Amino acid sequence: MLTISSQSANAITCKTACLVLPVFSKKQVSGHASGELGKLVNHLQKRGDIAGKPGDSLLLPHTDAIAADRLLLVGAGDGTALTRGQYLAMLNNIADHLHKMRARDAVLMLDEIRVQERDASWCAEIASRQLSNSGYHFDTLKKDKKPVTLQKLVWHTDSKKQKPIAQALARGLAIASGMALARELGNLPGNVCTPGYLATQAQQLARGKKKLSVTVLDEKQMRALKMGSLLSVSAGSDEPAKLVIMDYQGGAKNAKPIVLVGKGITFDTGGISLKPGAGMEEMKFDMCGAASVMGVMQSIAELQLPLNVIGMLVCAENMPSGRATKPGDIVTSMSGKTIEVINTDAEGRLVLCDALTYAERFKPAAVIDIATLTGACVIALGNHASGLYSNRDELGEQLFKAGIQAEDKAWRMPLWEEYQQQLKSPYADVANVGGRNAGSVTAACFLARFTENYPWAHLDIAGTAWNSGGHKGATGRPVPLLVKFLLDYAHAD
Repeated sequence: MLTISSQSANAITCKTACLVLPVFSKKQVSGHASGELGKLVNHLQKRGDIAGKPGDSLLLPHTDAIAADRLLLVGAGDGTALTRGQYLAMLNNIADHLHKMRARDAVLMLDEIRVQERDASWCAEIASRQLSNSGYHFDTLKKDKKPVTLQKLVWHTDSKKQKPIAQALARGLAIASGMALARELGNLPGNVCTPGYLATQAQQLARGKKKLSVTVLDEKQMRALKMGSLLSVSAGSDEPAKLVIMDYQGGAKNAKPIVLVGKGITFDTGGISLKPGAGMEEMKFDMCGAASVMGVMQSIAELQLPLNVIGMLVCAENMPSGRATKPGDIVTSMSGKTIEVINTDAEGRLVLCDALTYAERFKPAAVIDIATLTGACVIALGNHASGLYSNRDELGEQLFKAGIQAEDKAWRMPLWEEYQQQLKSPYADVANVGGRNAGSVTAACFLARFTENYPWAHLDIAGTAWNSGGHKGATGRPVPLLVKFLLDYAHAD
């Protein structure tokens, strides 16, 4: 496990596998590069080996100017503040070098670098998160494991600033830990990561944590609660649905909790409305909402946040069979509202609506659901931003700002009454789809009908929860956004 500490280090004398030092394009030498090291950096710049522009890097396997085994020079611009994108790219560049050289440890002399509209603590936290996250790779089911060599990082900090920087580094590590858990669960195949498996993992996560407890509702209990909508999704599967409630009590006993509801469809065939075969293997990622909620619960438990949070994982498998729900069937939700199932591939909203009704019993301060809900959201926003809906502007704005600060962006989308017209059904209270137009919006409007009694927000993460192609895999988003929101909420007073 990677550790990152805040220490005052000497670039010349520190012994480490790699010293990371910034180089500036206007030839001014880093304040850490004195004596022979400063002369060396000047010489390399004059010779054109490194200009110092953002994105530049130069690795020296050995130099007598320092005690470190290697020297990694990274371009830091002209000395003015970097953009956030330039800073993130620089961190990724550093991570790539450290992993390629299989360094066990490194000292980062990056405290001179400034980022536009961000302070030193933000720089340290993001670096901690990114560098830790860079070491994740999925080889759980491979015969040959790839060892992670990077074990220890030292972030150079002036002795007077070590406490806040150390706290920022710890936040970054905790968020990275939650992201790694979310990625691991998301990357597991559907024959391993079943609803029961997710329930077991939640129980294991709670072991030894006094503030965290887990309750698992089975299908018999859900039938007693009249969760007919949720159970209509699992009806075609041999894997029974599970509703997992993770209860973190870090705040005052009577303080209202924040409730996080994660869609956990462990595999989505589309049911009777069967999906095309090409790319269907990626439907193992349809439980990334639940995975992100579990990741958040891990992060806040590590951070010991002083607030109450309920994490709900709504877990089911959507399969076609003789028992499966059919297009045209009408089901009754826990709220009593009837739903005409036009398309069984719009199953996420069917499991979420019953969970959102159940969430009301916690008397929540706010409820946020997280779901890989619609392909339409990917068309609207691509892979850069999650779709953000809310029935309260204040809650929506808080989540939006948290996403900007965490570099895990979401974009506000409308919940206007006009869109509700698309969900009319001649046979039931509501249809589960509203046609092709504004598909992500009408999905959110469907959920809004079950959240009228409390502040609610919906994050559609269909475009951000995983990557396709050559870098296929779960991303761990939106764990950073949610943890930042909870950190802000916990310290709002």
